[in-house]
Amino acid sequence: MQRFTVSTDSTCDLYQSYIDAHDVKLVRHVFTVEKDGRMEERLDDFRSEEEYVAFYDELRAGAYSRTSMLNYERHLKHFMKLAEEGAEETVHFTISSGLSPTKDVAARAAAEVSEKYPKFKVFVVDPLTATVGQGALVMLAVRCRDEGKSAQETFDYVNSQRLHIQHFIVADDLQYLKKGGRISAAAAAVGGVLGIKPIISFDNEGKLFVLDKVRGVKKAISFIKKKLETEGPDELHYLFVIHTGNFPAAEELRDYCVKKFGYEPFYSVMGPIIGSHLGPGAFALGYISKSLRNTF
Repeated sequence: MQRFTVSTDSTCDLYQSYIDAHDVKLVRHVFTVEKDGRMEERLDDFRSEEEYVAFYDELRAGAYSRTSMLNYERHLKHFMKLAEEGAEETVHFTISSGLSPTKDVAARAAAEVSEKYPKFKVFVVDPLTATVGQGALVMLAVRCRDEGKSAQETFDYVNSQRLHIQHFIVADDLQYLKKGGRISAAAAAVGGVLGIKPIISFDNEGKLFVLDKVRGVKKAISFIKKKLETEGPDELHYLFVIHTGNFPAAEELRDYCVKKFGYEPFYSVMGPIIGSHLGPGAFALGYISKSLRNTF
């Protein structure tokens, strides 16, 4: 039986080394950086940690990054290439529908390709999350594929896991999320009061919301540790620490996870698409738990 294809857009924030090693087909987003009065369009195609860090250094120095929805033409080109190469059943992941209508765009492009290549069928997954949460679902799909499960079985399974992904995101400056329209002006204003650090998560519709508010980075880290004490990752050990140039906070969480659970979390710098909305200095921890999202 032919193995199905695993495909995703670059908001999954999986490093290129993983993409290459596990034969994941990737369609890359583009973003625009405004710097020194000039606009420059770039491709989400970082290949080293230094490139990620340099991007956040640019933002700290005053550059501003904008993103746009991955358009129909880029999806069409991506799926057409897969079909031409002989791909048939494909499980494809997009950014959360709570953040962007990309899922619907991907589905329409896939349907057009299927008209020319009837054997080409795409199961489009709305992850109800983004960045490493989306990446976790991609990794689950790879695991299912390599175990010999069908595309339909995998699609059903990853959908059943979506609301078991826990997220704890701490932004240094919520004005980035406000500018991108991801949170309200009122929520953004909270972050500027007396060093308050809102803990951001995804709700069941895949939208961002303020889960709690604490004062300062130390208390934000303590909040996350307490959640891990209450219920940590399930037996699959899918645990992620990610940041936008905040190495001290991310490394503290990574070291804590190693000490508490006895294994290394997936540790990375966030890509420029979601990172453009969080801004520099953010950090986050995510994992798959037995309990449903935000229930403990």
